[in-house]
Amino acid sequence: MNANTKKSNLIAYLINFIGILLLFLAFTGLFKSNLLGARTSYIMGICTTACYTIIMVASLNVLVGVMGEFSLGHAGFMSVGAYASAIVTNALAGSGIPAILLFIIALITGGIASGITGILVGIPALRLRGDYLAIVTVAFAEIIRVAFCNFEITGGGRTMSGITKLSNFYWCFWVTVVCITVMYMFVRSRFGRTVKAIREDYIAASASGVNVTFYKVMTFTFSAFFAGVAGAMYAHYMTAMIPTNFNFNYSAEFLTEVIIGGTGSFTGSIIGAAFLSALPEAMRQFSIYRMLAYSIVLVLVMIFRPGGIFGTYEFSLTRVLKRLVSGDLFKPGKKKALAAQAGGDIHE
Repeated sequence: MNANTKKSNLIAYLINFIGILLLFLAFTGLFKSNLLGARTSYIMGICTTACYTIIMVASLNVLVGVMGEFSLGHAGFMSVGAYASAIVTNALAGSGIPAILLFIIALITGGIASGITGILVGIPALRLRGDYLAIVTVAFAEIIRVAFCNFEITGGGRTMSGITKLSNFYWCFWVTVVCITVMYMFVRSRFGRTVKAIREDYIAASASGVNVTFYKVMTFTFSAFFAGVAGAMYAHYMTAMIPTNFNFNYSAEFLTEVIIGGTGSFTGSIIGAAFLSALPEAMRQFSIYRMLAYSIVLVLVMIFRPGGIFGTYEFSLTRVLKRLVSGDLFKPGKKKALAAQAGGDIHE
């Protein structure tokens, strides 16, 4: 990488960070100004929910979009992270540890617990592919759910309550930014490119000397780690959990959001997860039709956009600013050119 490329990358990172900071300040100004009145805490709650949902959907997208394997038990990893972090923070409650440090401990604990579980599940399961792997992940999630229903430390099938409320929108926003950044950098690294090569041609990659099982287990563990982080955020926002919440339908909901947003697109995961987190609240008066709405949207996407709404396209603030400055953004034919740039890059 030459000096000009490094400088261009540094500028791109700086511009994107400024954009994220402005977005955070906009949310902060909206909530602090009390423009929403009595609905302020309610809207902040939806935004906090969107944060951990975005991490979950993005982590699943690493499996589905990058590795090319389906997991129908991702909620199981989330539950491991949620319960592990809750148990640790409950044990540390009253020890005088600052809330922000306790929150970080919860995130790390949840991530590590889920990552270890990912290794234990991935080593035997990832020798399978396709439908067989999907079935194994469903079985894993059910085993975890039943186990948590019978462990006394997790409530023994009853609601585990009294968890310290640590998650708030401001902290969760930056945790989400860090998680998405790390996942994006992983996908763009040589490890991510190797995983993509395995996805494209399993046999050719193996014949080229790539340790396919190692890379698949590593990606599976990486994805599980961030699912655990999302679980820790969930536990310390809800402050009460029951194992039956982490069922097959919850995993299927995350997979639906990945498919609708676009497999392989973190932009799609972010926007899809944010939209579908707000949808249940918008349809609260019609809650019995929520899954029907999901189904209709999914069918329409599969008919008209089989690769998802965003496909593999990634939004680039740097690219948009360049085109605004050059005046090319609104020229005829530019929309078609933008659509053709699937897999866009922030380092343009």
